[in-house]
Amino acid sequence: MSLIKSISGIRGTIGGPAGDGLTPLDIVKFTSAYATFIRRNTTRDSNVIVVGRDARLSGRMVLNLVSGTLTGMGFDVVNIGLATTPTTELAVVGEQACGGIIITASHNPKQWNALKLLNEQGEFLTDEQGKEVLRLAEAQDFDYAPVDQLGREQKNYTYLRRHIDQVLALPLVDVKAIRKANFTVAVDAVNSVGGIAIPTLLDKLGVKKTVKLFCEPTGNFGHTPEPIPENLTAISDYMKRGEADVAFVVDPDVDRLAIIMENGEFFVEEYTLVAVADYVLANTPGATVSNLSSSRALRDVTLARGCSYTAAAVGEVNVTTEMRRTCAVIGGEGNGGVIYPALHYGRDALVGVALFLTLLAKSGKKVSELKKTYPQYSIAKTKLELRPDMDVDAILKAVENHYKDERLTTIDGVKIDFDDSWVHLRKSNTEPIIRIYSEAHTMEEAEKLGEDVKTIISSLI
Repeated sequence: MSLIKSISGIRGTIGGPAGDGLTPLDIVKFTSAYATFIRRNTTRDSNVIVVGRDARLSGRMVLNLVSGTLTGMGFDVVNIGLATTPTTELAVVGEQACGGIIITASHNPKQWNALKLLNEQGEFLTDEQGKEVLRLAEAQDFDYAPVDQLGREQKNYTYLRRHIDQVLALPLVDVKAIRKANFTVAVDAVNSVGGIAIPTLLDKLGVKKTVKLFCEPTGNFGHTPEPIPENLTAISDYMKRGEADVAFVVDPDVDRLAIIMENGEFFVEEYTLVAVADYVLANTPGATVSNLSSSRALRDVTLARGCSYTAAAVGEVNVTTEMRRTCAVIGGEGNGGVIYPALHYGRDALVGVALFLTLLAKSGKKVSELKKTYPQYSIAKTKLELRPDMDVDAILKAVENHYKDERLTTIDGVKIDFDDSWVHLRKSNTEPIIRIYSEAHTMEEAEKLGEDVKTIISSLI
């Protein structure tokens, strides 16, 4: 059993003894701590907290515990039911709430669930704020409401429709162009809430035909839920039959978007953001932001448009903070996370689908032809196992000193930028390892770069 506390919320496996997973006692404790944090820090007059969930088998149980705890703390709950992560973020704004909780473990397997914690802007808590919630939970520094001040729960299942309507209203989403293109689109939603959200969006966009794979929101995932090539053989095989123009794959909470080309090959998750950003920049020039482990291709297309690019530390909240600072028009993460501030500051696969289909319709190209128009890179991922006695920070400092004559970024581990490649080293928050990401123009070059750096680290140790 596992319980992981991080910047992205409280994640754990369901079942087992308290404190060793996301048990009912742990759910109540962390929800109580979050409610206390909100009570002490919100600037809103509202007494409302929004709660939404993905379709996980444990989702209804966790939601009932969360809602009961929040009302026990004196908050009114707006339960929006089955909802994507970006839908819940928008609902916090729509309700003028003082916070929100998304019940989802994102791409983790079905035995996991999590509490993702939002502020009054419908955005994730910062690292500092998250640590304060954890402190409150550890100290059990919270008081429950007396009987006359208990909150109430209200159900409002309209927010997915509202979310889709807001996407359709975006100036850069061209429904007429998409309808005219007569697209056939395949969808793999891993039997979670995306099975409702994405086909509904495609229908509203005027897509001629939608082919559904794993679109029943049962929580019995049809495959390992992370949308990466080794998990997506069924939809890739379908696309090889040549019966659809493009396929979209989302994770269980629909904040990541992977694209499969008409020939069954992968567009590559990194290029979801690259393609959408290039389309946005062509129409609304401005700054872009991604994290340090994302492809250099976004930087290249941004500079080619005469605009500025910035890299942020890994983590959605770090990317959105930098996007606000630079007034970025588009940003996100290389895992298929598109953040489009014209709608909201959160990764949103629905926005990604609508903007990508508009781009595809206007280009007149096949997806594989479109892919060739972007700078070509490949990212390799590896890791270095560490012994318990090893000082990770000292190792990273030694790497920094070794590469002191190269272009270095140290806001999140160590990133070394070479002329035609880069390598990024980060310590894991959950395992005794250093994660190593490397990018070059070919996968062979990227993998060699990562292995070379591992060899150098071993010699430094």
